[in-house]
Amino acid sequence: MAAPLLELSNVSTHFHSPAGRVRAVDGVSFTLEAGQTLGLVGESGSGKSVLARTIMGLLPSYAEIPEGSAISFNGQNLLTLDRKERRAISGPGIGMIFQDPMTSLNPVMKIGQQVYEGMRHHFGTSRKEGRERAVELLTEVGIPQPDVRVDQYPHQLSGGMRQRVAIAIALACEPKLLIADEPTTALDVTVQAGILDLLQREQRDRGMTMILITHDLGVVAGRCDNVAVMYAGGIVETGTTRSLFARTRMRYTQALLDSIPRLDRPPHERLKSIGGRPPNLINPPAGCRFAPRCSHRLAQCDTDMPPITSDEQDASHRFACWHPRDPDAAMQETAGGDAA
Repeated sequence: MAAPLLELSNVSTHFHSPAGRVRAVDGVSFTLEAGQTLGLVGESGSGKSVLARTIMGLLPSYAEIPEGSAISFNGQNLLTLDRKERRAISGPGIGMIFQDPMTSLNPVMKIGQQVYEGMRHHFGTSRKEGRERAVELLTEVGIPQPDVRVDQYPHQLSGGMRQRVAIAIALACEPKLLIADEPTTALDVTVQAGILDLLQREQRDRGMTMILITHDLGVVAGRCDNVAVMYAGGIVETGTTRSLFARTRMRYTQALLDSIPRLDRPPHERLKSIGGRPPNLINPPAGCRFAPRCSHRLAQCDTDMPPITSDEQDASHRFACWHPRDPDAAMQETAGGDAA
């Protein structure tokens, strides 16, 4: 059996601050097979973007990755490589689409130059060939008049087109793994759907592996093979998309699902939200980190960290909760309510 393309083992990322050590990512482990799409879901501040930047090697100097962490990409531990070796992998190995293209794109560099910059660095592509390839990529990602846009600057494009440029840049070097960090942030709903459809099509046509980072579980439904839910720096539930949606076990995951607006609810109904605030990652709770916000917490939840447990019907579906949700009982309650 082939080894997974990406494997994270007990990955942690800490930041040193005047107030103390911030445990932004704390003991994350998962595997991702070639060609699969993983949806990484959680509220803002849960550690999703920090985890992506840890994989890419884009952390600031005051960040620390403790001993015992390992990130294996194509059988190679990225954390043992020096800066030059990591840069050689970024592009042809791993590409990344950042949250806000207005800040990730260079405002004083033409669009075409930014698209083919990576190709020149990794493959020695000439300026003429790079420009031609940039026009092809802009066409591929759905930008109108690509031969004109290639000579324009980011401020001359709409938000949706800037995001498509960011996708073109990430695809330019034909990466094996693409990390899309909330690629639809600040875009309107119709543009969001177009961007997500574009990513799904490119992933399928190129046979890429992809990590789709979002705070919305609704985005990953139907677009991802597997889902990992992050909270306060750790993964609290993971499994196939079908299993996680059908048999949600962790209370935080269910709270995220409940907060999604639904068409079958009465009009003008108040949207559900998760009460409270995420924990302070300088001094996190001793027990379950979601316990202070959970309406089903037990005394043990406040004192002991719950272990990762497998669902009895699907061993690949794993969750961390002392008082997990019973999906079978919930379905019976729903059916009874409908019958009534």
